[in-house]
Amino acid sequence: MALFLLVVIVAILLGLIGVVVHGLLYLLVIGIVLLIADLVFVGVRASRRKGVQR
Repeated sequence: MALFLLVVIVAILLGLIGVVVHGLLYLLVIGIVLLIADLVFVGVRASRRKGVQR
């Protein structure tokens, strides 16, 4: 869970830096991709956990 929160914080920070510094739009893109990948990872992990309990 701590790793999930760390990745979310890093994604938000990269996005904010990318927006503030107009020439660093790629940081915003990296932050969004990182956040989406993290949410997919958590979703897959949660679905596996539900399957094991059945």
